[in-house]
Amino acid sequence: MTNPRGMVQKTRTGSPEKPVNFKKSMGKLITFCRPFVPAVIVAMLCAVGGAVFTVIGPDKVSDLTNLISEGFLTGIDFDAVLSICYTLVAFYAASWLLSLMQGLIMTTVNQKVSKNLRGAISKKINRLPIDYYNKTSFGDVLSRVTNDVDSIGDTLQRSVVQIVSAAALFVGCLFMMFKTNWIMAVTAIAASLIGFAFVMIVTKSSQKYFTARQEWLGRINGHIEEVYSGHNIVRLYNAEEQQSRKFNEMNEKLYESNWKSQFLSGLMMPVMSFVGNFGYVAVCVVGAALAMNGTIDFGVIVAFIIYVRLFSSPLSQIAQAMTSLQSTAAASDRVFEFLEAEEMPDESDKTAALENVRGEVEFEHVSFGYDKDKIIIHDFSEHIYPGQKVAIVGPTGAGKTTMVNLLMKFYDINGGSIKIDGVPISELTRENVHDLFGMVLQDTWLFEGTIRDNIVYGKKNISDEQVEAACRAVGLHHFVGTLPHGYDTVIDDKMNLSAGQKQLLTIARAMIENAPMIILDEATSSVDTRTEILIQEAMDKMTKGRTSFVIAHRLSTIRNADKILVMKDGNIIESGNHEELMKKGGFYADLYNSQFEQAS
Repeated sequence: MTNPRGMVQKTRTGSPEKPVNFKKSMGKLITFCRPFVPAVIVAMLCAVGGAVFTVIGPDKVSDLTNLISEGFLTGIDFDAVLSICYTLVAFYAASWLLSLMQGLIMTTVNQKVSKNLRGAISKKINRLPIDYYNKTSFGDVLSRVTNDVDSIGDTLQRSVVQIVSAAALFVGCLFMMFKTNWIMAVTAIAASLIGFAFVMIVTKSSQKYFTARQEWLGRINGHIEEVYSGHNIVRLYNAEEQQSRKFNEMNEKLYESNWKSQFLSGLMMPVMSFVGNFGYVAVCVVGAALAMNGTIDFGVIVAFIIYVRLFSSPLSQIAQAMTSLQSTAAASDRVFEFLEAEEMPDESDKTAALENVRGEVEFEHVSFGYDKDKIIIHDFSEHIYPGQKVAIVGPTGAGKTTMVNLLMKFYDINGGSIKIDGVPISELTRENVHDLFGMVLQDTWLFEGTIRDNIVYGKKNISDEQVEAACRAVGLHHFVGTLPHGYDTVIDDKMNLSAGQKQLLTIARAMIENAPMIILDEATSSVDTRTEILIQEAMDKMTKGRTSFVIAHRLSTIRNADKILVMKDGNIIESGNHEELMKKGGFYADLYNSQFEQAS
């Protein structure tokens, strides 16, 4: 995978098991969810209400048990029994209804938060400098949009209210147990302390593995995306085994971190089940002793058996929720790390705008480096007049594409100035600068949509006649006419377009743009000689009367340029038209003659 600077992106191989600040990550998530706090509070109140009705139930069961046991001797009061039963049904029905309301509210909140997070990431993508994407794989960004946001959404759906509901149930059980019998309550609590200790140990131990899982998941997505997009190259160079080995290494790391996190979290349920069963035994033994002494009734034992189940259940729920929260903290850390990444400088204060552009461009002592301590453009100065066709040539790494990136304001210069019609581009917004240029790159980009949609991309009110005229100009109209649906044919993975046809579509798109200045970065590199001639003729028509910048390695394509800038090591070493530079017999002449000799 190459980035806009033509540099290969490196896959990170360091250990991702970095600690995540749980409170900080969750605090950021809570702040982001602030608009939904009222709804979450209502859901929590519903959860608490449901827990209250659930907790009161065993006390009524105790009364019911005592009423029936006493009735064996004196006769059962069926009216009293039915009254208690109706009360229990009402309590449990109310608990169910409140739980239903809580689930509905949290489902809505979950989907809206996930939607807002994805929307925030989408907006952030457009505000990040290109340099960010030079250092981050596209697959990793995609993983943050999908996997990490989904993980956050799942937690909001289940864990947040689950913790509140479990806590309310836990506190309610404590109150009712002590209210019923303090000796039995102490017995149940002592049996459950083991579970508390285990939850704390596992929560602390598993955090780093949940963090590692999210990190490796992002890395493996990035690797798959890069290998898939360059699958032909991988096969061409017989690198399948190498890439497979690299994938297996990442997959093994993901397996290890996933296994460890799931194993530790999976230990909670068996232990909590043991704690619950141990609590049953303890309650039954102590309860039997107290009943034999006449301290409690049989109904108290029945009530406490239910309370032990209700008491251990919140612990299990809290254990599950804490496991989910560990994963969410890691996902939240990755999402907000992206959302808090340094953005391009704010330009809302810039009011200058260029209209009716003539196309005069001036570079004045421009210096630039992708890293400030490594300057690659040292002292670049050149004056381009309106309507000139300027070719930029030079060996690989000379700075040709870098100069175009600076002109397009993809990067901010370190020193000097770049002016368009006498106005420094530093005083113009990026959107204004981008509107001034039509651009055709060596790497084509098409999206899934119709041919017409791809050609008129970003433009409105474009007629069918304009689209057809652009395609005729680049020699693409005949090919489109052979397609089943013509210009309404959808470009997708099933449609096999050649590299040259894709390039022609991007050139037609630039013609539709009809910008006052044109940039062509190796625009004809993917087409055959005959098509290249047709494109050159179309380009001559398109660039007529417009300032144009052409980056070319095939020097035969820029012989008619008004000015040729020869770059080497970030500096202009020669300048002039083709004839003038050939007469000098310098670097350009040597470069041109070497290509001619190779062609012959």
